[in-house]
Amino acid sequence: MPTRARDLRVPFEGEPGPLNAVTDVAGVEVGHSTIIRGDGPLVIDDGPVRTGVTVVFPRGRDGIMAPCFAGYHGLNPWGELTGIQRLEGQGLMGGPMATTNSMSVGLARDTIARWLTDGQDNERMMQLMGQSIRVVGETHDGFLNDIVGQHIKPEHVIEALEGARSGAVVEGSVGGGTGMMAYEFKAGIGTASRVVEAGPGSWTLGVIVQANHGLRRDLTIAGVPVGRELEGGWLERESGSIIGTCVTDAPLLSPQLKRIAQRVGLGVARTGAIGRNNSGDMFLALSTANPETWSDTEGLRHASFLHDAHIDALFEAAVQAAEEAVINSLFASDTMVGIDGNTAPGLPHEAVVEILTRFGRHKGLTLSG
Repeated sequence: MPTRARDLRVPFEGEPGPLNAVTDVAGVEVGHSTIIRGDGPLVIDDGPVRTGVTVVFPRGRDGIMAPCFAGYHGLNPWGELTGIQRLEGQGLMGGPMATTNSMSVGLARDTIARWLTDGQDNERMMQLMGQSIRVVGETHDGFLNDIVGQHIKPEHVIEALEGARSGAVVEGSVGGGTGMMAYEFKAGIGTASRVVEAGPGSWTLGVIVQANHGLRRDLTIAGVPVGRELEGGWLERESGSIIGTCVTDAPLLSPQLKRIAQRVGLGVARTGAIGRNNSGDMFLALSTANPETWSDTEGLRHASFLHDAHIDALFEAAVQAAEEAVINSLFASDTMVGIDGNTAPGLPHEAVVEILTRFGRHKGLTLSG
């Protein structure tokens, strides 16, 4: 597995789940399809290619007919996230959520729809489309990838869908994060989780991000202005955008989940992001509780929910998990060379540890130790 921030004892607040990943929430499955092909000068339609697709099933592939209560927050919605108007109107999301590059959103959405309904008659198709919302988000990987060539095909989306699993999540330059950068370093997919006591129970909350945002001078790790302290060349360009998905087993209603999604943005801000003009910063929050609420249309439907008096612990968990997920996306990614020799440098682990140590924000582990 790639290096994660905690592997180098970067300090974070809160108690993570066993995997410190969104899949700590029971039932969540994540799948990737990664395309890395070719080197050298850009030849549109030929490459080089550095791109992919990532999918998240909140209730797993077996639970696509049980929608989740859902909320959305557009911190700076300068980008595309399909299905959001319906999600906000109903307060629900069913089926998988996907992230990919900016030129492949439509293909991913349509492939998911076809995959959901393959082999079904019209009546069953209407059931599936009524219970699922095809939510697909994008960030722009054109610094490293022949994005105009649209190299993602239906078979790549299906690979991610059918390969989705519970357990540890591969991070960094994988899936939709393959060609992405954050804070002018190579980044991509990152995840983290928290376990909290709130009201009558213990709940797990996980966040997964596709990080492609921020300027180097903004990068903040564990409260330290690491980006300003690092030496070396500066690209002074923002790739633009971050998509974050938060899933929790805490029983929350849609207005509460919208507030959780807002806190994902606060967690991203802890890493230095300010939501710059061309950065599409968009966040979802979903609850896997109440699976039977929408099981049929007869009679009164019932749902349990946590009183707002107990929600602060989950707000805090969302901030903490989002912050760590972004930093994990950086630590897990190695230097990548893409089109025309464009280079996204990997975050220099040793230099970061030295800076954190100098600021008194490191737990004492040396890289050789």
